[in-house]
Amino acid sequence: MSASSSDNAIPQPLTGAWRLLYVAAGILCLGLAYIGSVAPVIPVTPWVLLASYFFGRSSPRLHRWLLRSPIFGKLLRDWHEHRGIRRPVKVLAVCLVVVVCGANVAFAPLDDWLKWVIVCGGAVGICVILFVVPTIRGETVQRTDS
Repeated sequence: MSASSSDNAIPQPLTGAWRLLYVAAGILCLGLAYIGSVAPVIPVTPWVLLASYFFGRSSPRLHRWLLRSPIFGKLLRDWHEHRGIRRPVKVLAVCLVVVVCGANVAFAPLDDWLKWVIVCGGAVGICVILFVVPTIRGETVQRTDS
């Protein structure tokens, strides 16, 4: 299955009120991604991808900034180029979910029902990471960076 040239075409940025709305949505999504990097129940990847979508259609400058981000840039470039994430990123994501959820359940003074919500949310997150998000194979990512 080959992608047509129109699939990879860069859309024209929006103007006017729609542009401002998309920039605001991108900033909100990016904020949620940063919160998700430390909160156990908020995923990071979907929010970064949404921020990239909104910035890509509203502000080429913000989109380039996000793609060059030391925190999210490599993840986004992998997603844009290969529609997946690398195995080490998956391993790190699963480990972080386990550590953060485990620490909340073990040390936070929470009701038992809330601890179960955290455990179930973590389990769902791990299943999504492992079984829904595609893994980039090693031979797929061999490229020359200049």
